[in-house]
Amino acid sequence: MEQTSHASNVLFVLLGAIMVLAMHAGFAFLELGTVRKKNQVNALVKILTDFGVSALAYFFIGYTVAYGAHFFASAEVLSQKSGYEMVKFFFLLTFAAAIPAIISGGIAERARFHPQSIATFLLVGFVYPFFEGIAWNDNLGIQPMLETAFGAKFHDFAGSVVVHAVGGWIALPAVLLLGARRGRYTKDGNVSAHPPSNIPFLALGAWILTVGWFGFNVMSAQTLDKVSGLVALNSLMAMVGGTMAAMVLGKNDPGFIHNGPLAGLVAVCAGSDLMHPIGALVTGLVAGGLFVQLFTLTQNRWKIDDVLGVWPLHGLCGAWGGIAAGIFGAKALGGMGGVSLASQFIGTLGGILIALAGGYAVYGVLRATVGIRLDAEEEFEGADLTIHKITSTPDRETHW
Repeated sequence: MEQTSHASNVLFVLLGAIMVLAMHAGFAFLELGTVRKKNQVNALVKILTDFGVSALAYFFIGYTVAYGAHFFASAEVLSQKSGYEMVKFFFLLTFAAAIPAIISGGIAERARFHPQSIATFLLVGFVYPFFEGIAWNDNLGIQPMLETAFGAKFHDFAGSVVVHAVGGWIALPAVLLLGARRGRYTKDGNVSAHPPSNIPFLALGAWILTVGWFGFNVMSAQTLDKVSGLVALNSLMAMVGGTMAAMVLGKNDPGFIHNGPLAGLVAVCAGSDLMHPIGALVTGLVAGGLFVQLFTLTQNRWKIDDVLGVWPLHGLCGAWGGIAAGIFGAKALGGMGGVSLASQFIGTLGGILIALAGGYAVYGVLRATVGIRLDAEEEFEGADLTIHKITSTPDRETHW
């Protein structure tokens, strides 16, 4: 029976890992559909390459930083418990690799290719797992301290803060250090529109992400005996709430509508195992509205050229999700309880500060040493021809 239990858990987590792996196709097509046509190939190649770099960084460094575990043992040892630790690594790797996939959307259309790969290795090897270990493995004793002081640890069931807020807040300094795309903002203060190149691909990316998210959230239980239908329903309600808010506030704009469910799902990750479904719906509604308002504000008022709006979507909605878990997870609002609003504030703030510091350090050093931005001519020609020597629809444009 014990062997059957181990095998069942391996299959359960493996299916979750596969679903989250598929989400990276969603990241790719969401970016492909949003950027201009001359940068579509680059969007696809970046996501796949970053996943490969992430796997190496997390296997050799990041997983050890977060959990103190490594894979420098014999295959016989590693295969114990049906190889559960190995498939758990695979599952958590797909989370770690979401960090550069998130950042990719913010820095699209003007970032150099290989410096971004270096950034990916450093972020997934050191910055992300540092906070992951604090939040999910009680590293540095911070979680026990919060429990002693406020009666509960910082709770982030599926990564609203650990994954999404950290990814979004790392992306912010990357976007700021790169600067806006050339021609995006004119000298007289006007905003030059860079409309999405392909709405169907943008929509496909959003749908792939949305479907995979149910593996992201539900399989975060990590063992079959802890699986909960509440997580699935709360994810669904938050997705719907984000969609509806983005539709209304976004005035039927397809870009907003297809990012709305993602905003809701980002926000519900942390408390999806605690909230009442109505609390999850409200969490999604707030997240959808937050994304629309802050995307518009950052792009048009603050002149921050975050191409896919990854800071509002992941950074701000993720931070809201960390706080929302403390609000709607409380028994007074129909939640399961066992959560502290103070711990949620502190944990969320800690994730933001580590992400900002790590983002500025990694991208600041790279900018000062090897450079992180395409030059004016390369950017004008497009990353596809400049970096990959081919366009998404190569006719006569290919050159050697």
